[in-house]
This record gives sequence, C-alpha cells and structure tokens, in this order.
Amino acid sequence: MGLDALVSARPASVVAGIGFRRAAATAEIIALVHRALREAGLAPDALAAIATAADRAGEPAIREAAAAFGLTPSALDPAALAQADGRIVTRSVRIEALRGVGSLAEAAALACAGPQARLVLPRIASAGATCALAG
Repeated sequence: MGLDALVSARPASVVAGIGFRRAAATAEIIALVHRALREAGLAPDALAAIATAADRAGEPAIREAAAAFGLTPSALDPAALAQADGRIVTRSVRIEALRGVGSLAEAAALACAGPQARLVLPRIASAGATCALAG
C-alpha cells in the first residue's frame, strides 16, 4: 500500500498516538501533540483520545499531558498494537525490536481509532517523544 492510501484526509476527530522515553516531560508531550494538530490543520478540540502502550499509560508525563486536553490516556496492549502494524508507514528498527511494531505512536493511534482508521499525520518526533494522528 502506498502512503496516499494509508494517510487519510482530515476527519472530524482524531486520536493522538504517543511514544515517549521515561525522561520525557509533560510539557514536551503537550507541545508535540499541539504541533501534530497544527501540521494536520486541526484544532485542539478535534482530539478525541491520546493513546499509548499499556505499560506506559500510567506514567505521570502521559497522564498529565492527556489531562491538559481533558482526556485520560488510552492503554493499548501489545496484541492491539500488533494488529495495527500493517497500517503504519514509519519503521524504526529500535522500536520494532522493543515493541514488535515499526512505530509505537502510529500503532497506538491506529489501534485506538479502530480497524477502519487511517493515519492523518504519520509519526513526528521531538527529543523524547513521538506522536501520530489517526482517524
């Protein structure tokens, strides 16, 4: 599948998938989500969910970042992430070795948004976090 087939037009609401290092600060994640929404041409109120791996969903940085948008993090188990792997467009050898998916951010966004979801914005990165949008 080509990139155009995997990346959709802007939907009314989106899920932000987040991957992050334990040292990532709340402010960094918030800024990255805002940047992703801007790059996709979406307002902050288009954000329906923030999703990440289940083993990271309880971390203070992601909980506080989600709360800044009036949300709680959606926790995705490895099986749900793996099911979305065929729809991602970005591949990180390191993340694939650690998580079994090419991009945690893209897999989390797609898994949380549902089986028919497509990427609105492929993974973007800051120093300690990644974000992708799906809807």
